[in-house]
Amino acid sequence: MEMFASILVVDDEESVRDCIIQFLQRAGYQVFGASNGIEALDVLTSHPVDLILADIAMPRMNGYQLYQRVSANPEWVTIPFIFLTARTLDSDIRYGKELGVDDYLTKPFERDDLLAAVRGRLRRARQLADAHNHLPSTPSTESNVLALGKLRIDLDQYRVWHDGKPVKLSAREFRLLAYLARQKSRVVPLEELIQITHELDIDSSEAGALLRPLIRSLRRKLGYAAGQMGCIANVHGVGYQLVHPSQAQGRQ
Repeated sequence: MEMFASILVVDDEESVRDCIIQFLQRAGYQVFGASNGIEALDVLTSHPVDLILADIAMPRMNGYQLYQRVSANPEWVTIPFIFLTARTLDSDIRYGKELGVDDYLTKPFERDDLLAAVRGRLRRARQLADAHNHLPSTPSTESNVLALGKLRIDLDQYRVWHDGKPVKLSAREFRLLAYLARQKSRVVPLEELIQITHELDIDSSEAGALLRPLIRSLRRKLGYAAGQMGCIANVHGVGYQLVHPSQAQGRQ
């Protein structure tokens, strides 16, 4: 168990929220509650949180909006985020995954499934933090910043700049971009990338389907027009590689 971890439960249904809070407290976690996204942001501002469980359909600020606010904040971007929702349409689930959320549980769910998701995401977050702490420093700079042309990736602060302008990425988008940047232009197979972004062990076809919307979103945020590969080149049927912007000109 991830001892002493703190969890934020966000749900506008008080009975559901209280049930989840009591269950997680009995499992040994410190738990905070909020009835909507606005209250959740207040909790995040005043308390350290290791994981967020959030409903989607809520007043004032829904789960999607909350996730976007969390992803845009460098201090919160690495917090694992799990949607708990009664929305079971494929389009809803697909949209949540495309946003980059770490997991998606549909109501009603078994308590054991919830606990397994919580433990798994907390364990993975700890592993990523440990791996990050052991990354070698970039020789040319005092801080751990990767540079490729006009692209700058600060691995310590989880921040990205392109052409001198800050780029707001989700946690999953940041992991993908940082991983590609560390590969020194190597073509990274789809199966390897999906392990980094989604922690899934699936074949290249399924991996490609999940990665495509994430890549599109990342390219768009880096300022490339629809249909342009930009500095994230696609090697058809193999994977993706990060190329120098001067090499990216004209690629489609």
